[in-house]
Amino acid sequence: MILADKIINERKKLGWSQEELADKLGVSRQSVSKWEGAQSVPDLQRILEMSQIFGVSTDYLLKDDIEAVVPTESSDDTGKATRTLSLEEANTYLTTVSDNSSKIALGAAICVSCAVPLLLVVGGQMGGVLPISEAAANAIGVTGLFLLVAISLIFFIPAGIMLSKWQWLEEEVFETAYGVDGAVRARSEKFTPKFAMGITGGVVSILIGVTALLATAFLSNENEPVCMAAAAVLLLFISAGVFMIIRAGMIKDSYKKILQEEDYSKSRKQNKLLQVVAPAYWMIVTAGYLAWSFITFNWGYTWIVWPVAGVLFGAIAVVLDQVGKKEE
Repeated sequence: MILADKIINERKKLGWSQEELADKLGVSRQSVSKWEGAQSVPDLQRILEMSQIFGVSTDYLLKDDIEAVVPTESSDDTGKATRTLSLEEANTYLTTVSDNSSKIALGAAICVSCAVPLLLVVGGQMGGVLPISEAAANAIGVTGLFLLVAISLIFFIPAGIMLSKWQWLEEEVFETAYGVDGAVRARSEKFTPKFAMGITGGVVSILIGVTALLATAFLSNENEPVCMAAAAVLLLFISAGVFMIIRAGMIKDSYKKILQEEDYSKSRKQNKLLQVVAPAYWMIVTAGYLAWSFITFNWGYTWIVWPVAGVLFGAIAVVLDQVGKKEE
């Protein structure tokens, strides 16, 4: 184990961030980042200080052939060896996510907007723009809806297959090889401005759609055909927002998965209860959304299920985290 890896291991044992370690050593966070990325080597004084802070010998820090006296997270509770992610694997994974994030985001955007044909055709029939029967309008609209859902699968399925072999990154506790953490952290920091732009653009797009719908409903005295057209426009704005948010979020999450931070931290991966509840929860939410939408045909309003479900899931995750900690 080289010096860079030993600094990372000892810092994480104490639960410190790079910034906290830098403060204790009187250096910048960038200096610590370079040490952990093996881009530079600390001077002798800093090594002496780290040996005191970490409670280890200088020999342990400086000699690659000396392993840690205190066991690190090299195996799980069953004694099974922990997988190690190499730099080549990390780069391949990040490239795969970057290449497929747009496909997943586009598939999701198409799903969100799948009710647009239904709203436009039914609204057109009710307003007298389309000289067809109500039954024909519903048939055409529903056909368009299912056609868009089928088109979304063209993007979802291939991208899902490409990403499926990396599923273990968010389920298993693993170690990273030399240089991986530093390289990935640098890429994550570089992507942060683009991530902020993607999330901001997505939220603004959704708010514009909601504002347009409310304004139309108010100005048209809730004229139903006009409101249905406005709802279709709302879904288009939401789909654009969903595309931007999902694409930016997937790329940002790919860095978090490798660094095992936030939702992908080792403690959360070890919380088996959360892994069981999460898929079931979202399946129920999806089924409820589709049932409500098809029964009421209020696709312009039923989308509210998703932000509400997201907030509730956050609360559920916090509770399950606490339960998991008590079990440990």
